[in-house]
Amino acid sequence: MCLRIFLMLMLVIFCTSCDKFSITKKTKIQQLDTIVDYTSVDFYPSFTICDSLIDKDKKSDCFRRTIHQKIGAELLKYSLSIKDSIDETVFVDLIINSKGTFVFKELQASEEIKNHLPELDSLLRFSVGKLPTIRPAVKRGIPVTTKYRLPIRILLKD
Repeated sequence: MCLRIFLMLMLVIFCTSCDKFSITKKTKIQQLDTIVDYTSVDFYPSFTICDSLIDKDKKSDCFRRTIHQKIGAELLKYSLSIKDSIDETVFVDLIINSKGTFVFKELQASEEIKNHLPELDSLLRFSVGKLPTIRPAVKRGIPVTTKYRLPIRILLKD
């Protein structure tokens, strides 16, 4: 009798210890990466001349350099005159939409700049409007809208 109970107990232990006979099924669930970092992009916006660069930092530097050159060249076409000399930096907030076009959002400047150069806002809007269409930023293979803050140094001497 004891031997039968022992054999029965051993049989139950062996059968329940095997994965094939387990009651709960273990299914492999592929975990999706659902956490998206919206503060960064996989690829920065890019002008055509910067497309040949592979390094992410060099491509970003090329973009910054090119946009500064294009806006600066456009602003140099206009002669601005004031009574006092000014040496300040203004910030232009730009939106680069998912189609690669630039949209002027806002000019952040001191009251002195706004009073002495009221036409600066419209000149910057016009200059941004003349920028070419570029390749937009990419996040997970999808073109996305990005914001870019462009610092512009205003140096005018009387």
